[in-house]
Amino acid sequence: MKLAKKLYELITKKEAPYYYNYSIFKIIGKPIRKWLCQTVAYNCPFNCIRIFIYKICGFKIGRHTFIGMHTYLDDMCYDLMKIGNNVTISYGVYFACHGKNQKHLPIIIEDGAYIGMRANIISNNKNCKDKGITIGKNSIIGACSLIKMYQIIQQQ
Repeated sequence: MKLAKKLYELITKKEAPYYYNYSIFKIIGKPIRKWLCQTVAYNCPFNCIRIFIYKICGFKIGRHTFIGMHTYLDDMCYDLMKIGNNVTISYGVYFACHGKNQKHLPIIIEDGAYIGMRANIISNNKNCKDKGITIGKNSIIGACSLIKMYQIIQQQ
């Protein structure tokens, strides 16, 4: 990739984009991880196989966790998502650790949390101090909820 980067800079007289610094393994691995996460695991009817695929892709998922079908886990930020033990993530939940022109911030789901169907959890960093989102122990996020920006959700 160093040769391609030099060639790009020589031809265009501009600095090469960030992805010219990627290794060949990362270039090949990203679409494979995306396919596994967003096609195979996304549509897998068996929770144990779905969790296994997510773990292969690098997500940190605790024991006795349920992740429903059609759940979108941000495959670009697999290292920033941490899901604790005994967590229930219902069907169709959407997780995003970044947005356009934003830093990638963590999403942490602590033990015993429940996230309802079709909830959206977006770690947006506008007006945020690099903390992301933490969903606390035994918290409940209702169906069709939107959790955005820096928030710590705690069970009262």
